[in-house]
Amino acid sequence: MRYQAALRPDIINDNDTAESTAVSIINDGTRYNFSLDMQSLRYALVAYVKSPVGEFVENLRRELHPNLPHLAAHITFLPPRLLRGTEGAALQMLAGICSQAEPFEVTLGDMQSFVPTTPTVYIRVTYGAARLQELHDQLNKQILAFAEEWPYIPHLTIVKMATEKAAEQALQIARARWRQYSGSRRILLDRLTFVREDAQHCWVDLAPVPLGGSLVSP
Repeated sequence: MRYQAALRPDIINDNDTAESTAVSIINDGTRYNFSLDMQSLRYALVAYVKSPVGEFVENLRRELHPNLPHLAAHITFLPPRLLRGTEGAALQMLAGICSQAEPFEVTLGDMQSFVPTTPTVYIRVTYGAARLQELHDQLNKQILAFAEEWPYIPHLTIVKMATEKAAEQALQIARARWRQYSGSRRILLDRLTFVREDAQHCWVDLAPVPLGGSLVSP
């Protein structure tokens, strides 16, 4: 699966591939050795949103910026970063921490933008934001430690526009659509995905990382 990074953070899904890749990484610690070529690769940790609100976000994104490729709605746990070790070691760390974190719910609040920092429209997470922040801080250490460009704000990205003016116009439309949305604004977060940058604005799933469980089932 692929998604676009619109930092603030900001994937065609193949679960079989993701599962097999996870098994390969865990069972073969030398497969993804940290070489000079890999030092420029960026990684992130996201939770895909596949509920009706996720569909709403993806449809809204197409409306606001139809030239963008299809992007999967997601909440970012770790914004894009370089690793301080191998993919396998990073996955082991993710599995260890996330296995101790129980699934939890978040609720989406108002439609906002990061203007003037970046022309990005997003929905801020309200209920559950503190738990997201806590887990982000637990994960942003050791192999995954990174000096992020902006403070972490739990949110669900809608779209990143080209200019501030375009973002302000998109925000007005997004707020109107959000007021009309009658579905649930609650999201259960129980399964994260470790992803790697494959090309500019293109990311590839590496492995599922469940909360409160093992990375690879026996």
